[in-house]
Amino acid sequence: MKRLVVAILFVVSVGPALAHAALAGAGFPRPTVIDKSRVIQAGPANYLALLAKLRPGDTLMLAPGNYGVDSSGRDTPDGPGLPLQGLNGTADAPIIITGPESGPPAVLLGRSSHNTIRFANSSYVIVRYLHVDNRQTIAAAVATEGVSHHVMIEHLTIYGLGERQQIVAISCVQGPTWNWTVRENLIISPGTGMYFGNSDGRWPFVAGLIERNVIRDSIGYNIEFKHQVAWTGIPAGMPTEPTATVVRYNILTKRSAFVSADGARPNLLVGDQPPTGPGSRNRFEIYGNFIYQNPTESLFQGEGNIAFHDNVLMNTGGSAVRIQRHNGLVRQVEIFHNTIVARDGGINVTGGRAGSRQIVVANAVFAEAPIRVEGADATQSDNTTGSLKDAATYLAHPDGPLEVLDLRPRDERLAGTKLEPAHLADYLDANLDFARQPRVREQRGAYLYQGEQAARPAGSDLKR
Repeated sequence: MKRLVVAILFVVSVGPALAHAALAGAGFPRPTVIDKSRVIQAGPANYLALLAKLRPGDTLMLAPGNYGVDSSGRDTPDGPGLPLQGLNGTADAPIIITGPESGPPAVLLGRSSHNTIRFANSSYVIVRYLHVDNRQTIAAAVATEGVSHHVMIEHLTIYGLGERQQIVAISCVQGPTWNWTVRENLIISPGTGMYFGNSDGRWPFVAGLIERNVIRDSIGYNIEFKHQVAWTGIPAGMPTEPTATVVRYNILTKRSAFVSADGARPNLLVGDQPPTGPGSRNRFEIYGNFIYQNPTESLFQGEGNIAFHDNVLMNTGGSAVRIQRHNGLVRQVEIFHNTIVARDGGINVTGGRAGSRQIVVANAVFAEAPIRVEGADATQSDNTTGSLKDAATYLAHPDGPLEVLDLRPRDERLAGTKLEPAHLADYLDANLDFARQPRVREQRGAYLYQGEQAARPAGSDLKR
């Protein structure tokens, strides 16, 4: 992973009480202590038999080695990977499956006949510190095959995902899925990095937390959240009150040399919430992400209820942010404190539903067409805009490879009007900039200028 001289942060306007309560329920909290008396050692020869016997509070520790082949390197007759079916921990005693945190890894080898790590009717399960070599198969590396909730996927390294946009690293397309945390994973050259929800709008993904992942050189999406139709047959325990799915501190890059209709997808796309009923007031809170390069599409496309702030986006081959109708409606959208450098369009907002509100404020945007906002209830204000060439006047080093890229403000020329405290109170972490420094004064864009003492977090600050 190249070091990135960029950093990373967060938002939505539904009231402070709702925002805080919803975020508290996003994802699955990390357990603080592993019960060492409940650690079960396993290896390639016996892990499947032990996996089926796990109970709440157990930790299955996988030894280094290749899982799915025998000592001669031939595929084993047993179903490969991790079949996590009917495996249920509890909130206080989750079931943990882990490989070594350092040194030689435990490697799950993929096959076309099975998704490698697969969930069905499982809950309160943590999978971490594993490598998945999908061996160029057509199956997913991680997939749901039924209802699953309160799942944590963290510290996985996923590769060998093939050369088609439809090959997915982490896929939640079968059965409702809620309170998932997908954290600190490295996904290398997937067809699609993460795909949440079914293409027809069924099987909603709800109250998720997607953070600190690095997804490099996707053919299609780095991450996509599908639109949702009205919920039917809601499983017991699935949250029906308004919740947020949080996407934060991720690094999302596309293959800058890959130009094909098969790969014409945004880096990040979020679809609409259900049109009415449970889930219709849910939203996405997207902040602190670094989204880099896309030769065929915008970096980010969205509809529904969205808060998008304190992100850094750069696309020297196309556009950056596009809010428009896709499979649903454009509703409450707020875009602020982002730094954007793009060849074509910077922020483009169209198609807002009557009576909804779209706001673009306090951004720093440098592009051929910096900001375009259309709609009776859509507004823009207090943004700094200019051409792609103008970026060098305002930003420290907006040219060159990632090793030298620095999109912090050059000086205080991006200072702006301070946003109203009552407005900011609606948003979690709105007092922090992209580098997670306190916003002691108002500044357009993702970074607060602090002179030579400004923090310069690198990619290694977010992910190995």
